[in-house]
Amino acid sequence: MRLNKLFPGTQDKWQPIIKQLETIVSEDGVVRRREELLTYECDGLASYRQRPALVVLPRTTEEVAAVVKVCHDNNLPWVARGAGTGLSGGALPHGEGVLIVTARMNQIITQDLDNHCITMQPGVINNWVTQAVSGAGFYYAPDPSSQIICSIGGNVAENSGGVHCLKYGVTTNHVLGLKLVTTEGEIIDVGGMITEMPGYDLTGLFVGSEGTLGIATEITLRILKRPESVFVLLANFPTVEDSGAAVAEIISSGIIPAGMEIMDNLSINAVEDVVGTGCYDRQAAAVLLVELDGLKVEVEAYREKVESICQKHNATGITSAEDLDTRAKLWKGRKAAFAAAGQMSPNYFVQDGVIPRTKLVEVLAEIDALSDRYGYKIANVFHAGDGNLHPLILYDNAVPGAFATVEEIGGEILKLCVDAGGSLSGEHGIGADKNCYMPYMFNSTDLETMQYVRTALNQKGLANPDKIFPTPRSCGEAANAQKIQQFKDAELY
Repeated sequence: MRLNKLFPGTQDKWQPIIKQLETIVSEDGVVRRREELLTYECDGLASYRQRPALVVLPRTTEEVAAVVKVCHDNNLPWVARGAGTGLSGGALPHGEGVLIVTARMNQIITQDLDNHCITMQPGVINNWVTQAVSGAGFYYAPDPSSQIICSIGGNVAENSGGVHCLKYGVTTNHVLGLKLVTTEGEIIDVGGMITEMPGYDLTGLFVGSEGTLGIATEITLRILKRPESVFVLLANFPTVEDSGAAVAEIISSGIIPAGMEIMDNLSINAVEDVVGTGCYDRQAAAVLLVELDGLKVEVEAYREKVESICQKHNATGITSAEDLDTRAKLWKGRKAAFAAAGQMSPNYFVQDGVIPRTKLVEVLAEIDALSDRYGYKIANVFHAGDGNLHPLILYDNAVPGAFATVEEIGGEILKLCVDAGGSLSGEHGIGADKNCYMPYMFNSTDLETMQYVRTALNQKGLANPDKIFPTPRSCGEAANAQKIQQFKDAELY
């Protein structure tokens, strides 16, 4: 045991705790070497970093419960983490606490195709769910762009969405039941195998609570039958405004596509540079992807209508596909958009605001104005159908003060969304990134009411502290955590 690798002066405090945790999850289930802890110092929002004191890797519900009980009895803060793909700092560790990582809990427990549901551990990867049931003609609808690496437990914590959330809803619309470990280390079951249960909707309360009310250790999801027909259309537009106008008319005409996505010219060229689909027009100001599904006769009728609407709004070219391989090729660029942003700039910062569809053109123009005012390029990729924006602010972290400016731009974008009648987040959560903007959307009574719920189920405040809700500390503190950590390291070595 290398206790000397922990912070100075903490050996006496941590030695008995480490022994307890090793008894629960075995010695290889406790990560304590400082160099190994670097792996867990951030989630997908890599601009915010904080090394945990310890990492624990349980495999079962009982092990999770026992670990949480140790934290509760010793007043240790703890944070749950899945695959670490979150983009709001929700899995940012506590420097004096335990990080509970569910990556080893990756088993599908039962499949009940007759009742259209499937139960699994939280470490199961999103895309595995569809793979497990596709042979029987089923699929799982919520599909974040990171679906090949993000885990179901994290999807539940953040109430993740994805391309198909326009028609089918986000994660909360597909979670039937949960086995939970409470913040005191007790095991409870909420929900079940049917969509409506009597009593309080504790399942709905937990989904999207970002790890502040406990940990889900078993998750029962609703799965859907494959539609009879699927059609994808990709339209190029000379302006982003034209693409936004097409989106608004498609929805107002009564058509609800399975998904509608827009990418601007910066994003188009980035994905073509990286994945080279050959489908995206590099000269287009924007591309609009529309997926229609359902009965074949319905899809055929809507297809003609959507094509007509796109042409009406100046589409310069339309590509369409019905077969699986070509559809996947059309979607490939959109799915790779975030990764491709790394090709454009050494660093990027992604936001996640939501606006009414009717405000798309107006808000995008305001974002362009912010880009010009601050001198930072902003690439736009978003779920156009439900107004969920994902502006990517490009910057170089090696430039002194650049990240502070980028945070300021991100805050201005969030305020634009709220002022337009929207929200601070559509699917990435609030986490450590946006908690200081919560008072911009909610008044003090709103926030106090939410805190009543949190404190009732997290009385000691140990579960994912300092997330979601604002604290007296400055908004920039999470960003400064990396500097503080570097200072501590310098003292040690």
